[in-house]
Amino acid sequence: MNSEKIVEHIVSWLKDYAENTGVKGFVVGISGGIDSAVTSSLCALTGFNTLCVEMPIHQEQSQVNRAKEHIENLKSRFSNVSSIEADLTETFETFKNAMPTAESSPILDLTLANTRARIRMTTLYYFAGMHSSLVAGTGNKVEDFGVGFYTKYGDGGVDVSPIADLMKSEVFALANVLNVPISIQNAKPTDGLFGDDRTDEDQIGATYDELEWAMKADENGKTLEDFEGRKKEVFRIFKNRNRANKHKMNPIPVCMIPEEYK
Repeated sequence: MNSEKIVEHIVSWLKDYAENTGVKGFVVGISGGIDSAVTSSLCALTGFNTLCVEMPIHQEQSQVNRAKEHIENLKSRFSNVSSIEADLTETFETFKNAMPTAESSPILDLTLANTRARIRMTTLYYFAGMHSSLVAGTGNKVEDFGVGFYTKYGDGGVDVSPIADLMKSEVFALANVLNVPISIQNAKPTDGLFGDDRTDEDQIGATYDELEWAMKADENGKTLEDFEGRKKEVFRIFKNRNRANKHKMNPIPVCMIPEEYK
């Protein structure tokens, strides 16, 4: 893998897209994770205005610290990078308290986690509108097209997806070239949607390296019967999530009306 060439290619692609659409720059939500750090670094390299937005909602402090470290690092290196913090904790609590009460359950926890992501999406588009900018997505290939590990109309609601054709391991490789802080490169991936330190692996049941292997195996036409032990379990996890989240990855179904009915 030629990380330098990939960086050049993505930066050129982003510049061309921004120029063709006539916008002034990019808006990126910064979580303290590897994907948002790489995406914002790529946007910064375009020379276009890049607004880094922090959107804490009961955020675990280590995530907040990594986000701030990355933003300060970017701002010290690029004059076109600026930042803003929108603390959405009160907004989230107001929404939650306005909803009919329900007993705590895994379903409620997940629903509220997705609500956080959708509030953040709305916030990013507010700033994008204010600054005539595009919302740059931070999803990688495994998340976006493998297991669908993102919120529909949440972090999946973006204008451009610079790293969506890169596996997670390839995103880490780019992070090294882009001088992303070591604290972020060493941190375990997490979506940060539950207000605690649970990782993506805790939620999915497999590491990104394992999911990459399963995704490639699936692309090569492998089935559960081809594996045993841990590989079989990982492949099952991948297939189940891929199947369940097709509604995120595929275009919205449109009911086509026969011409004779019109």
